[in-house]
Amino acid sequence: MNFQVTVLKILVSYPDGFAVMDDLKRDMALLATSGRDWADRTKRLAARVPDLDIFTQGHVAREHGGWRITDQGRAVLEFMEERSAVDQPVEAAPAEQSDTTIVAQRLPAERVRRRRERPERRRQAAERARAAVS
Repeated sequence: MNFQVTVLKILVSYPDGFAVMDDLKRDMALLATSGRDWADRTKRLAARVPDLDIFTQGHVAREHGGWRITDQGRAVLEFMEERSAVDQPVEAAPAEQSDTTIVAQRLPAERVRRRRERPERRRQAAERARAAVS
């Protein structure tokens, strides 16, 4: 698994491109244990930009306990993925299927975020229930 490509992919999956370190670690662990496909994919993407250094090249900025992908980071990731798509034969697919693919790529990060928020929502519901009873 290529660490730098994985960081870019994780950060781009968040709506504002920012993730705190706990979220990054959790998503990284999830992807690292997801199987050989992810490792192979990140190696292919990393091969498109062999001198990739996300911090010194300004693709990722360190901010207040987390990392944020920059516009440059989004551009280099797009470039890697475009070249990857050109190098691999692609069957014609309807636009709906490509939208589904994009959502599927973001799904692990969103799942992790929802799991993290679940205890907070339960706590809030319990407080509302207690307030309603009293």
